[in-house]
Amino acid sequence: MKIRVLSSFLLLLSFSLLLCSATCNAQTESSATASASAAVPVPVPVTTAPVVTTAIPPAMTKPGMIAAEKISAGDTAWMLTSTALVLLMTIPGLALFYTGMVRKKNALGTMAHSLATTCIVTVLWVVLGYSLVFTAGSPYLGSMDRFMLHGVSFLKEAGQLSVHQLAPTIPESVFLMFQMTFAIITPALITGAFAERMKFSALLLFITLWSLLVYVPVAHWVWEPAGWLAARGVLDFAGGTVVHINAGVSGLVAALIVGPRLGFGKEPMPPHNLLLTAIGASLLWVGWFGFNAGSAGAADGRAGLAMLVTQVATAMSALAWMLVEWLRRGKPSVLGIVSGAVAGLVAITPASGFVDLTGALAIGAVAGVACYWGATSLKSMGGYDDSLDVFGVHAIGGIVGALLTGVFALKSIGGADGSLATQAFGVIVTVIYSGAVTAVILWLVKVSIGLRVSNEQEREGLDLELHGEHIL
Repeated sequence: MKIRVLSSFLLLLSFSLLLCSATCNAQTESSATASASAAVPVPVPVTTAPVVTTAIPPAMTKPGMIAAEKISAGDTAWMLTSTALVLLMTIPGLALFYTGMVRKKNALGTMAHSLATTCIVTVLWVVLGYSLVFTAGSPYLGSMDRFMLHGVSFLKEAGQLSVHQLAPTIPESVFLMFQMTFAIITPALITGAFAERMKFSALLLFITLWSLLVYVPVAHWVWEPAGWLAARGVLDFAGGTVVHINAGVSGLVAALIVGPRLGFGKEPMPPHNLLLTAIGASLLWVGWFGFNAGSAGAADGRAGLAMLVTQVATAMSALAWMLVEWLRRGKPSVLGIVSGAVAGLVAITPASGFVDLTGALAIGAVAGVACYWGATSLKSMGGYDDSLDVFGVHAIGGIVGALLTGVFALKSIGGADGSLATQAFGVIVTVIYSGAVTAVILWLVKVSIGLRVSNEQEREGLDLELHGEHIL
């Protein structure tokens, strides 16, 4: 009965928001028409001065050199800040968020996952990843034009530097650093699905192969204008498809192939320190403004709106998760509130540069309920050990956000009409590709060096057995 009441409440809320939006738009159009009809034409003085036309340079279609004076100091400052914020999401944000949810004997090993991923992906990105994602190449993979960052330049004496066509007002070095932080956090998210049982050597090999074979192609398809999904009109402002569906589906595959933890479903495995988890989630929330608002590539109105809808959707999702948990279990938990917040952050990510307040509230409400179901009921029905709910929060939230972007996207905001069918196509392609290639990678790792620690090592804990250290 409580769930029916909740469903009715959310349905009524969504309908009210849509009705309110339609009414406000109608009133705005009516006011504009009235103002136009009442305006008195002002005579325009005649001038005999010759009209001078200035040739507009063609838009850039690939990275290239420009005069340093054309760089926007404001845009650059904002993107430097955004880059630091997104890196903050992984270290220490995600590291603390995950570490607090595992058992004490595996805390340092779990934190090592985020730290090692940051280091591996940084090197891969500057050597090969950036070039394969953000150069035209083909619809399916970029070229080697920026291999080892060849062509990424700053020439102080000549007063020139390179820029990328997607962010022509900031140095290319800043753009590639910003995108690097996305490449870092995506595989780091996956590690929560197999926490407490994978060999550290297997993790390093998996992250390396996954970053090059899964993240790089999908990011090119969606974010490089020459990518085939971008050409079909798939919208993903800041990573709902590229980051969250990609990581969430891969996490589920990993959880299934690696297998459950010893004692899963038979013995309690409570989080050892929810305070660390709450701090990590709070850092993720703050850092996410760089994630979403930074994806505007400039310090402009779209960045401001992206920041606003991110805050609203996150708050709405946390409230929705809290309400459902309260109704079902009798108490609202801190873990539930922060999990709901992360679900909202995930879901608004693809839509943040395309939707208004109505879309943000609706996406947040749906994400909170859907991700709660994914992390509890769906996980229970499937019987899989997704240790830290990577699939339940990131895949489910990413799918909700991607699909609802097609429903709520406004051309007046993002310059593109939303299409539910197109978004669904992008989701399906990503799910199939990510799941299949992840399975192949894990099989290769398993037959080459093995995936799991021994039963004895798992019982003793990864901190001591793999890293030779422990927390007090």
